[in-house]
Amino acid sequence: MIRHLPLALLLAATTLITLPAQAEEICAVDLNGNGDAADPGETASCTAMAGGNWQCPIQQVSCTIGTAGQYACPLGPQYGCVAAALGGVPTCSPNACIDTGQNPIVSELVVDDPGASNDGQVDANGNCLGNIQIFSGRALRCRPPGLLDTFQNCCADKGKIVKDGMGSSLMSLSTKITVAKDLFTGIKAAYAAFKAGATASQAASAGAHAIIVGIDPTSIAISLAIDFMIETLLQGCDSQDMETGMLKGSGMCHEVGEYCASSILGICIQKAKSQCCFNTKLGRIIQEQGRPQLKDFNAIGWGPVKHPDCRGFTAEEFQALDFSRMDLSEYYSDIESKSASQIQVDMKDKINAYMQTIAP
Repeated sequence: MIRHLPLALLLAATTLITLPAQAEEICAVDLNGNGDAADPGETASCTAMAGGNWQCPIQQVSCTIGTAGQYACPLGPQYGCVAAALGGVPTCSPNACIDTGQNPIVSELVVDDPGASNDGQVDANGNCLGNIQIFSGRALRCRPPGLLDTFQNCCADKGKIVKDGMGSSLMSLSTKITVAKDLFTGIKAAYAAFKAGATASQAASAGAHAIIVGIDPTSIAISLAIDFMIETLLQGCDSQDMETGMLKGSGMCHEVGEYCASSILGICIQKAKSQCCFNTKLGRIIQEQGRPQLKDFNAIGWGPVKHPDCRGFTAEEFQALDFSRMDLSEYYSDIESKSASQIQVDMKDKINAYMQTIAP
């Protein structure tokens, strides 16, 4: 595998980049025939052989001695037999090695989506005069097992860490994505501390401190968040993997699709799963069931896989939603203190009250 990749270079951009040359020999083979080499066992570091040669260890076999006393490759005469640098029986492999110095790995830079910005004008009473987005989200990504995350599943759900709820105020229905943004601040602090030399435990503590400074600590299970950060840091997941993992495990993300995040010579060696992540589980559910009702989303859906469109509803779009056609049972199951009918009444009252506050 490629070692010491500068993962920090994968942050905060939207275009393709070429990673610096590592002058390492690797091989990538599509063993399962799915069109890429991003699955475990399909990429490997090549082995140094005698005479300055390199050999791919994937499908490598030992050579045999023929009747003439010469070594021959069982896979065919087109594959040469080469001894290891330290000696031993010569081996051969059907797969070629790639010099990453001459053929660098090309990666998609991670999109740092800030979400909807609170940059509009307000009147004397603080009412927004610009465009309002309701249940707005952010485009994020996480990586399944692949070469660049050392074949760790950085998309694995780790359980509910961020707590959800309608909240006690109308602001829970507004454009705020405070939890998601402050969660990002904490994760970024933890990742930076870890890359600077802190232990995983120290880095996680720094991240937890940054999280609780920004948000109400009752909205996140801090002890679970610390355990999660320690585990994912040790697995080689980056800061956006970690943030997405927390929100995804808490039921706040909609998976848009999978795409190739890194390749070499056109061979995909690392995939990523794009997500639209919201501030609440309720926001994700209403987005999933509300978008199909609106013609403005018919053509775009969730947007391109690499760059999802996670915008919120406009006030007019939100008013057009038919909540009687939505199945909110997933949300009801998380709230045991109230009946489903009472929750629906509460939600309807809050939505109506909120719409009155933003109506022109």
